[in-house]
Amino acid sequence: MARQRRRDTVPEIALRRALRQQGLGYRVEQPLPGMPRRRCDVMFVSARIAVFVDGCFWHRCPDHGSLPTRNQEWWEAKLAKNVERDRMTDRHLTNIGWQSARVRVHADMLEAALGVAS
Repeated sequence: MARQRRRDTVPEIALRRALRQQGLGYRVEQPLPGMPRRRCDVMFVSARIAVFVDGCFWHRCPDHGSLPTRNQEWWEAKLAKNVERDRMTDRHLTNIGWQSARVRVHADMLEAALGVAS
């Protein structure tokens, strides 16, 4: 797990490039308001939007998510905890008047950028 990139992944860079093509300015890897230990991948401060680029494995994508066969119970609990943390973060942002957008790594990043821009 230590070898997994935490930021500047290929999908994140593709999304940021598409957002920049739309003429949008943003911040990268910003702590969330009221949750200083959690960060979003892209943040629009003035619009109050936090964008997360979620990997299929770590965030249990219904289309591409998988579960390792070894130590399956531990992985099931770990991945379920990740998804619950995502939902808790989304609820927190909604409660303080922010919007959260979640983009899967397999999504078309140009379409995702257009969705965020609207």
